[in-house]
Amino acid sequence: MHHSTGLKIGVFGGTFNPVHLGHLRAAEEVYEKFDLDKILFIPAARPPHKTDATVAVFEHRWNMLEVAIAGNPHFELSDIEKLRSGKSYSVDTLRNLRETYPEESSLYFLLGLDAFLDILSWHAFKELFLLTDFIILARPGYTVDKAGILLHDEISPGYQFKKEKICFVHKDRKFKNVYFCCVTLLDISSTSIREHIQAGHSIRYLVPNEVAEYVERRRVYSSEGGE
Repeated sequence: MHHSTGLKIGVFGGTFNPVHLGHLRAAEEVYEKFDLDKILFIPAARPPHKTDATVAVFEHRWNMLEVAIAGNPHFELSDIEKLRSGKSYSVDTLRNLRETYPEESSLYFLLGLDAFLDILSWHAFKELFLLTDFIILARPGYTVDKAGILLHDEISPGYQFKKEKICFVHKDRKFKNVYFCCVTLLDISSTSIREHIQAGHSIRYLVPNEVAEYVERRRVYSSEGGE
């Protein structure tokens, strides 16, 4: 534990519709590589970018996450977005977490590269870079060029790439760091899992067994059921 310098907390938000092995493996790798104290999984209660039709009810997404991370002592589930009314904006979640944890704690916001490149459409996106470090989850062979242009043009021209850290650092530290992390299994997508289910195909080895069982038992993504 890093008590002298506060906690190092990974923040992994998303619809988790459903959570799959790509999410869990990425979180585990980030936990180890960045020497974090824990990773908070924060399912979005009312995702601002998603239409309701494609998103399972919060209770199901929460329950699937709960069984998926049970048994991992450094993974934790947070209902911070469920407890707040209105759209689940990341900036509000990060403000809340900043108030919850000691001042010297560090937050690391996990985000896929595609989602990061879409961040200009997020609510109050610029403030995110004052609240949290980012860990961009990327596939092998990715480039940092587009992310660098976005940071320089839209957030602050003070960002510079540090090759040895695979990280964009701001010259006056006002804005937080943006790290890149190559993780395995990012090719699994929740969308393709839902398509498999609707086609009556197996989702074994894409999600934890407990999640597959839950989906089947509660008919989460079947056309007839799911409430």
